[in-house]
Amino acid sequence: MPIKIPDQLPAREVLVREGVSVMDEKTALRQDIRPLQIGLLNLMPNKIRTETQFARLIGASPLQVELTLVRIGNHKAKNTPEEHLIAFYETWEEVASRKFDGFIVTGAPVELLPYEEVTYWEELARIFDWTTTNVHSSFFICWGAMAAAWHFHRIPKHTLEKKAFGVFRHRNYAPASPYLAGFSDDFAIPVSRWTEVRAADIPADSGLEMLMESDETGPCLLAEATGNRLYMFNHIEYDSTSLKEEYDRDVAAGVPIDVPHEYYPGNDPKRPPLNRWRSHAHLLFGNWINRVYQTTPYDLEKIGKNLEPALS
Repeated sequence: MPIKIPDQLPAREVLVREGVSVMDEKTALRQDIRPLQIGLLNLMPNKIRTETQFARLIGASPLQVELTLVRIGNHKAKNTPEEHLIAFYETWEEVASRKFDGFIVTGAPVELLPYEEVTYWEELARIFDWTTTNVHSSFFICWGAMAAAWHFHRIPKHTLEKKAFGVFRHRNYAPASPYLAGFSDDFAIPVSRWTEVRAADIPADSGLEMLMESDETGPCLLAEATGNRLYMFNHIEYDSTSLKEEYDRDVAAGVPIDVPHEYYPGNDPKRPPLNRWRSHAHLLFGNWINRVYQTTPYDLEKIGKNLEPALS
């Protein structure tokens, strides 16, 4: 089954061109199926690009998924046209009464700020609390994962002396996890951050399970049965050229930056980068959506009541 998104959303044209099956509302209404309700709280500056990245991964599922784009209500986006936000996004206050099978919180370019100094921290903290009653399974990405780990478990983030930047090998710590079904023993994932969480800071009684880790960049993916939460500290959703664009931007601005680790063939920025993480990105999101489908209540109103762990 395809993903259901608004007909005029810029992501639609990209996804159709890539062969992702996209459904219009008229077709969706003809099917006697309850689509999975997935919300995407998009905190990234380039919202159009980010919504396309996640829609691509969600749309690869064989299940029918309805994607709702959500934004922080009291924060004004600087890099996305206001008309796009008005046409395609709802504020969290506008969806707060709804229930979602899955809810994704993206990263944000505020990682060097203390959490409490982020202008929308109070609203985001309320959203985190809201997911415990209105969302069956939450998926936090990069800074969103660090922020959630701090909010729920007080796991601190640490500033790095040098940016973790490139494509790094990661180990599969839990081959039997339903989220890692079909994963290789090790695999490549893009990393782009100035901060990190450390395994030593994870409380022993937190209920957090380490699923992926890198020798060079530390914890990558944690799972938590309580609340059916996933914490992904890296950018497995990135496009092939995302790291290149970050590198080129910094070089053009005169910002000191290393060539992204193991990203360009022969580490030569003049050569086109190779995407070595695409298949595992699709696999991870497909596994997540499959677990959500198998464990979420058919009646959306029962979400948050007698929550069934997706890890069982």
